Amino acid sequence: MNILSIQSHVAYGHVGNSSAVFPLQRLGVEVWPIHTVQFSNHTGYGAWRGQVFDAAVIGELIEGIEDRGRLVACDGVLSGYMGSADIGAAILDAVGRVRAANPRAHYCCDPVIGDVGRGIFVRPGIPEFMRDAAVPAADIVTPNQFELELLTGHPIASRTDALAACARLHAMGPKVILVTSLHTDETPADSIDLLASGPDGRFLLRTPRLDISLNGAGDAIAALFFFHWKRTGSAAAAAQAAGSSIYGLLKRTCEAGSRELLLVQAQEEFVQPTTLFQPQAL
Repeated sequence: MNILSIQSHVAYGHVGNSSAVFPLQRLGVEVWPIHTVQFSNHTGYGAWRGQVFDAAVIGELIEGIEDRGRLVACDGVLSGYMGSADIGAAILDAVGRVRAANPRAHYCCDPVIGDVGRGIFVRPGIPEFMRDAAVPAADIVTPNQFELELLTGHPIASRTDALAACARLHAMGPKVILVTSLHTDETPADSIDLLASGPDGRFLLRTPRLDISLNGAGDAIAALFFFHWKRTGSAAAAAQAAGSSIYGLLKRTCEAGSRELLLVQAQEEFVQPTTLFQPQAL
């Protein structure tokens, strides 16, 4: 499997491509990473060095791959934090080129906009671009609860609300959805839910809540879910594999007291999760 991953990159730590590429490689995927930024570390530290690349660089790199005649072998495009609408447009152009070369390729969009408690943390115009352009172009989307509410305009307090919001998101274009973190009135305080929705049905995956909040976990689970969906064609199976792996990764990271995801130390969790959680059909 060959996946083109267009995201941010950090030299130290794990967010964006630095979080998504290695887990996919560990599962046997050939990843073609294109970096939208290259920073010393993620911005959660409050200070960093590096640069944001121009949108034109993305197009130039895609054209270089196209010159090699390899877009026909690309099985999917994965995108995360976009940085600007110009970069988003370049990513969608890349998706169009890949689909033209290989109609069986899929596009997975992690619509990074914000989170519960933090609100919107992207530049003005990005939420609208995600809603009006990126999400409708995607086959798969992996929003968190905050992003699902924002994209659909549907507040979520209950599981019924979450399912209704997913129905609205499906109507925008994507056929497969993973809500990467969900807490409703039905979610126990010591748990966190994932909600997967696709042609095979609607499924809830519940894992214990860990006392940890780390940058990059959403990037990793989006990549894993995309891979497992491509492998199985099942939203349920993809949610189970991705959710179980991420729980194992976060548990190891939490136990070590690390501020960065322990992707290398916990790499076996991507191949064979220590705990395999069972999805519940809704």
